[in-house]
Amino acid sequence: MPIKTSSAKAKGRRLQQWARDRILEIFPSLTTSDVVSTGMGQAGEDVRLSSAARKKFPYSVECKSRKKIAVYSDMDQAIRNCPKGSEPLLIVKANRRKPLAIIDAEYFFKLIQKEKS
Repeated sequence: MPIKTSSAKAKGRRLQQWARDRILEIFPSLTTSDVVSTGMGQAGEDVRLSSAARKKFPYSVECKSRKKIAVYSDMDQAIRNCPKGSEPLLIVKANRRKPLAIIDAEYFFKLIQKEKS
């Protein structure tokens, strides 16, 4: 039986709120007005960041919580919604699985290289 639209939106909303809460946990100087889970169906980023938040967390967050994940098309959406100066970050969660964070592989290796230096 297919999931109801309201249930699907609730799953997505919970994942957005989880991502928002993790960012606020890691950066306690930020407030709930700096990191906002956007409403379902709104265009743009799923987690809206103030300029202060973006300085500390330079990622544009797109969240997808569903039974099957379409990584490349979901990442394409993250890239389209990504403001200049931020890196697209896709957070995906399948049913009964832990959330995963997906970033561009070249960007990932640059982070590792920078960390190594």
